[in-house]
Amino acid sequence: MADSKRGDVTSQAPRVGDQAGASTRSVHGGQRDRHSGSTLVPPLHQTSTFVFEDSAEVRAYAEGRLERDEYGRYSNPTWREVENKLSDLEGGEATVLFGSGMAAATTTFLALLDKGSHIVVTNDCYRRTRQFIQQVLSKLEVEATVIAPADPIALKDAIRDETVFFFTESPTNPYLRVIDLPEAVRVAHERGVKVLVDSTFATPVNHRALADGADLVMHSGTKYLAGHNDLIAGTVTGSSEEVAPVRALAGVLGGILDPHAAWLFHRGLKTLALRMERHNHNGLAVARFLESQPKVRRVFYPGLESHPDYAVATRLMEGFSGVVTFEIDGDLDDTIRFVDACRLPYIAPSLGGVETLIEMPVLMSYWDYPPEERQSYGITDNLVRLACGVEDPADLIGDLERALGAI
Repeated sequence: MADSKRGDVTSQAPRVGDQAGASTRSVHGGQRDRHSGSTLVPPLHQTSTFVFEDSAEVRAYAEGRLERDEYGRYSNPTWREVENKLSDLEGGEATVLFGSGMAAATTTFLALLDKGSHIVVTNDCYRRTRQFIQQVLSKLEVEATVIAPADPIALKDAIRDETVFFFTESPTNPYLRVIDLPEAVRVAHERGVKVLVDSTFATPVNHRALADGADLVMHSGTKYLAGHNDLIAGTVTGSSEEVAPVRALAGVLGGILDPHAAWLFHRGLKTLALRMERHNHNGLAVARFLESQPKVRRVFYPGLESHPDYAVATRLMEGFSGVVTFEIDGDLDDTIRFVDACRLPYIAPSLGGVETLIEMPVLMSYWDYPPEERQSYGITDNLVRLACGVEDPADLIGDLERALGAI
């Protein structure tokens, strides 16, 4: 029985309403039911299994006459608090929580694909997602066509009869390309192809992908959603029908989130909209500063008019988040000198936390790739990704200005 009941307890709760603002949904979304003990804060259910009163209760559960928790790989009340809030934030019916963003993506892909399927993906995406497609899905004879992020004509041409879904990030990593999602959805849905969006860089505060027609939206909850660089998590949200196969396979593959991490995740979500206001503000302020500096060759930020997707971004997004990617006007050594001269940002991978992080993708993620392959992905020796935290923008800009002087 424990191997077949993963989907019995779903994550659906009374909503605060789509008319409510993002901060109201962050605080109250999916959480208006009274908790045991009348606690304001949802309790932490740190347990691996759940007790039945007697065999009659087990039988009622097995026959589908009773909805309840059974085993911690399938459901947990603490998970549901997070899943319900995320469903409310995204405007979806159901959410599945995972132990990482990669667990969310890989489980979703495997749940939707059959042997011999075809998918369309964008070339500017997280390298581990690309690695999973190339090294794992290929063993299942799943073929992938790679297209440029902002090219609906290429998307239309790439779709085949056996195409199952189009997968993209928006904004993408690291160049922050923004997909014209309504147009991509129109093209894909005309051929019966689903649209999956990794919205980690946007968050539901800046862009609600489901409202623009996406079938499923994913997040690395590690980043902005949790927001404090202290846990790893992933999420998938959509309609109950679309989420159901993902939820069922999650219980089989077991890429779940620990209840304590889920409780911390829920706490982080309450300040999501508040934090995103500062991330958005800092990102735009820093991007404008860097674009004015002679030692910076080019800045990639959707909130700048110089970005190729500025018009799409301003039409679809409420804000542009805190990630700013830019090229130093110099070589590898010049860029290292700049990064090492920064004092406020920590040199570390990831993004979306309250602390500002900085990295050179060529060193952090792509040093083991041959130079020609790095170039094919647009990873140059002078590329820097800055993930602005919530510090005072004047302090961030002052530190960057001083560090540029080290070149």
